[in-house]
Amino acid sequence: MNTLKPTLEKISPAFGSSFAIKKYNKACNNKLPFWHFHPEMEIVYVKGGSGKRHIGNHLSYFHNGDLIFIGSDLPHYGFTDRLTGNESEIVIQMRKDFLGDQFFDVPEMAAIRQLFERAKLGISFYGITKDQIGNRLERFAELDHFERLMELLAVFREMAVSKDYKILNAGGIGLEVKQQDNDRINVVYRYVRKHFHRPISLEEIAAEINMTVPAFCRYFKKLSGKTFTRFVNEFRVVHACKLLSEKPSSITEICYESGFNNFSHFNKIFKETTGKSPSAYRTELTRMVS
Repeated sequence: MNTLKPTLEKISPAFGSSFAIKKYNKACNNKLPFWHFHPEMEIVYVKGGSGKRHIGNHLSYFHNGDLIFIGSDLPHYGFTDRLTGNESEIVIQMRKDFLGDQFFDVPEMAAIRQLFERAKLGISFYGITKDQIGNRLERFAELDHFERLMELLAVFREMAVSKDYKILNAGGIGLEVKQQDNDRINVVYRYVRKHFHRPISLEEIAAEINMTVPAFCRYFKKLSGKTFTRFVNEFRVVHACKLLSEKPSSITEICYESGFNNFSHFNKIFKETTGKSPSAYRTELTRMVS
């Protein structure tokens, strides 16, 4: 078996800067987003478009852009690809001690320290916070190095006091995957991404990482906090959310296109995962964008 190794992304700030900034003004042409991690914390602002969040053991779908803050060594996929339809994307990456070992230990930084702790679980910001911080990040390129640093601290402060956020890995189970587990997790996630349209038996996925079915079930539940079957169903629901937003297909067609082979089961899992039925989800989404 060809084991797909996880990518440890090596990040180097530009000369004269203590953190890295990347801005992409064109649509991403990636066809296969990769599962990776890095010791740097990461802020990602996606302006417009729709796509998937896959962070740690969390799966969800975003619409009309996103603002995400994730902690160090938290495995994730990229948030945009050639189908996202976003206007631009800004990525800012920095080590937790990028301003020195004790800079964030002073009393004035207490709220930002708490923000960094929350970021270990992955945070998505919405509403006014997303728009205001997004606008600030869009102007980063116009600033000199010192102004960028001051602006980044201001962004941290705005994130720290905002109420417009949700924790993505709220369960707090198996989030920061140990590096020795990354190779196995990478194989499992890639396999699900490729084959979720059809039934995936426990026997075939266990064989992919050379484990018995009982050993795999225990391993996956311990690492992710959920069963493999639940994980695959959640992945299918996230895909269904994307189709409900982007395609005029009937809900029945979307059910089968997302890998479910039973409509009532699809409705049940969709409501358990999102809190609403597929038809209510589409109605609410239509109301948001109309």
